[in-house]
Amino acid sequence: MKTSLAVVVLTLAGAAFAQQQPAATQSAAQPAAPQQKKEIKDPAEYNAYVGAIQQADSAAKISGLEAFLKQYPNSVMKVDALEVLMGEYEKSGDAAKMTDAANRVLQADPNNVRAYALLAYNYKTAQNWAAAKDNAIKGLGVLPQLAKPDGVSDADFQKQKLQLSTLLNSVAGFSSLQLKDLAGAQKYLRASVEGNPNSLEDVYPLALAYLTANPPDSLNGIFFIARAANLATGAGQTQIANYGKSVYAKYHGTADGWDAVLATAKTTPLPPADFTVAKYVPPTPADQAADLVKTKAPKDMSFAEWELVLSAGKPEDADKVWTEIKGKPLQMVANVISATSEKLELAGSSDDIDAKKADIELTMTGPIPAKLMPKVDESLPFQGTPASYTASPFVMQMEQGALLTQAKPKAPVHHHPATAQ
Repeated sequence: MKTSLAVVVLTLAGAAFAQQQPAATQSAAQPAAPQQKKEIKDPAEYNAYVGAIQQADSAAKISGLEAFLKQYPNSVMKVDALEVLMGEYEKSGDAAKMTDAANRVLQADPNNVRAYALLAYNYKTAQNWAAAKDNAIKGLGVLPQLAKPDGVSDADFQKQKLQLSTLLNSVAGFSSLQLKDLAGAQKYLRASVEGNPNSLEDVYPLALAYLTANPPDSLNGIFFIARAANLATGAGQTQIANYGKSVYAKYHGTADGWDAVLATAKTTPLPPADFTVAKYVPPTPADQAADLVKTKAPKDMSFAEWELVLSAGKPEDADKVWTEIKGKPLQMVANVISATSEKLELAGSSDDIDAKKADIELTMTGPIPAKLMPKVDESLPFQGTPASYTASPFVMQMEQGALLTQAKPKAPVHHHPATAQ
């Protein structure tokens, strides 16, 4: 990008010089030249400017321009000389002097887009994201005021403006991403990608700006991460493609269709108008409960599955399960949350055991002897008869409780309620 930036800026500055080279005072014997917008009347000043600007050696050109600006600080060609000077400093890699020259340009011409472009890029290189973004946005703001040099075709001028716009949007977008301004990153990087759709260094950050937003713009993010995977090479291509596939699968529910998205993004630089990916919608707890009732008899369900149906199921599904278990003595194993001689609070599902939350209230048939009093967190085999329940928060009230002191029954497998993908 650094090379392309210098080329764009210097091409514009060079075009301006080639078409607007100042005229010197003409002698009577010379034919009159067409009136130029800028004219140096002093032959010495004219020769100093042309002598500096025509130097082939960069160091000599810099020296000549600095001398010209010092000797003629109010020259009509001051801005032109400074533009060429900042470009030469940029080519030479002297960021400090380039920045100084660009600021001198802006002092003389506050709307100079080329100065903003060079400043924005160099601040980006230095990872001064705030300054880079600020100068890039200022450059975009004054870009519409850029005047077309005489002799430059409309097509060439529009091409040069597009190049500058793309560069400024790229810097503004990438800097916004670093500053966690995801809306700004989406705006400016999208504009840069529209100007140069084959730039991986803009396409990939644009995908991240969409995917990491809150909420994410998943459709644009999926398309541009697929586009980035097509533009990347080597190990980077594999990493980006794997990341894109995982994002796609999470959104869609499966990886089916990812290859088709890759194929579309390979030949299409921007999302087609009809681009879409079906979003996976996880079943609601009520849907899960309905599926459970259809596939499993209540007597074969775990306590956690009863809890799911009774707490989240549709009334008809909850009634079906409750009718089967109400009033019937059940033998179970649960963890003790609290205990008195008359009543035990127990956790029967794995989730409630982990949370140390009671989901069973067991009223005993008689006082529990002190020597048999259960301990908190103990895994306790017992028998109880479901009498009623509260759906939310779920608690099943059981009566006729009794401790099972004989051979303990095999503990039922406690499953977590089905969870969404």
